[in-house]
Amino acid sequence: MTVQEYKQHIAAGLPVEAGSPVHLFMHAMSQEAIRITMEINNHYHTPEELRALLSELWDIEVPESVGLFPPFNTDCGKNTEVGERTFINSGCKFQDQGGIRIGCDCLIGHNATLCTINHNLDPDHRGDMTFKPIVIEDKVWLGANVTILPGVTIGEGAIVAAGAVVTKDVAPRTVVGGVPAREIRCI
Repeated sequence: MTVQEYKQHIAAGLPVEAGSPVHLFMHAMSQEAIRITMEINNHYHTPEELRALLSELWDIEVPESVGLFPPFNTDCGKNTEVGERTFINSGCKFQDQGGIRIGCDCLIGHNATLCTINHNLDPDHRGDMTFKPIVIEDKVWLGANVTILPGVTIGEGAIVAAGAVVTKDVAPRTVVGGVPAREIRCI
């Protein structure tokens, strides 16, 4: 299996059974992500060196204007896209097997967790997984300790308050907060 074939499988909305060839491929991608993030998190790197490591991790050309403060963790790495002038603060965790798309001019706060996987509810098949992408549109600000759940889109210019758990889409130019996140006001 290739990364492209994996992405096609996930984009088609197909589940992944525990122990299947797709699951084993995911595990191999995770091992590579661990290797690269260990390098990112355990040594000082100039911004240029850090972008080169992120480009290897994400398998994209990371724009020069993207910034990240380690530590950073991801379960996969190969299904993340980040736009120009986006900053990812320290302690973030991206579970990107289902796809994470972050637009331009975004601020991702300390310890943000982006989750794209759900497990089967049946205890006899709990290791089986389903995936839904997370989309963060341009000019979004995620506060510290935010959790974004599978399938959520955060609209352009929205703000997610610190500590919020986002379970459904957020309209553009809206401030949300709480657990679960609810609209606080419009911008």
